[in-house]
Amino acid sequence: MGQQAQRTARRRKLGSALKEAREQAGVTVAQAAKAVDGDSSKVSRIETGRHRINQPELKALMDLYKVKEAKERNWLIALASEDRKRTWWRKYPDVLSNGFKENLTLETDAARIAAFQAQVVPGLLQTREYALTVMAGSPDPYTREQLERHADFRIARQCVFEREDAPQYTCILPEGVIRHQVGGPKVMAAQLRKLVAVSRPPAVTIQIVPYTQYAFTCTGGSFILYSYPNPLDFDVVHISHLDGELCLEEDETAARYRRVFESLRASALPVQQSIELMASIADSFERE
Repeated sequence: MGQQAQRTARRRKLGSALKEAREQAGVTVAQAAKAVDGDSSKVSRIETGRHRINQPELKALMDLYKVKEAKERNWLIALASEDRKRTWWRKYPDVLSNGFKENLTLETDAARIAAFQAQVVPGLLQTREYALTVMAGSPDPYTREQLERHADFRIARQCVFEREDAPQYTCILPEGVIRHQVGGPKVMAAQLRKLVAVSRPPAVTIQIVPYTQYAFTCTGGSFILYSYPNPLDFDVVHISHLDGELCLEEDETAARYRRVFESLRASALPVQQSIELMASIADSFERE
């Protein structure tokens, strides 16, 4: 039986690259199947990212497809390598959808994360009380116990910043996000104090697009751009919506979102001014 696996961005990228290499080499699916001791369905699963290919299988296909250039071979090997850093979330099977597992994989493997959030502070930067308030507004009805469990998980995700190889994280927020009294003045003040505390470029960079900014950037909504280091060297756009998660992997699409993010960043206040604005708003909430 084939080894079924969750489709992830890197597996889809690998499958697509192997299919392209097979077709360029003029190799049939049947010939490829023989090289990996499988059948045509196994090759199909590999090429669609539904089979976790092992290193001997990958080497056999690269040899069959005459992939000789060292840079390309190393890139394919890197795509096929599975990172075990993500196993911590197995403790939370009750709160994880398949779509969000994809997000966690992206979050864990990325070298850089660029986030634009139009409505709320991103989960990786939330306080527990702020997170509870946000999740209580979900269209899915949660019991108090379930809310607490989801909050535990959201805070646990923030361990990504404690790793030696933590991703560089850049977040752009409209001023309305930091002025909206989610949970009330006390909760919001604590949330803003946290943002001020963690904003330490280049590890974590938070910038605010002020109300006074005349320029407008069309974003289509919130998004996260994950960038992978060499030799992987590709970007994935992640979008959340009410019905699930969406990953966009085409190079042109990722480049478009990159341009949008840079435009937002150009419209935002510099880091220190953003910190001062957040601290000032926190002061006003604490006086209420």
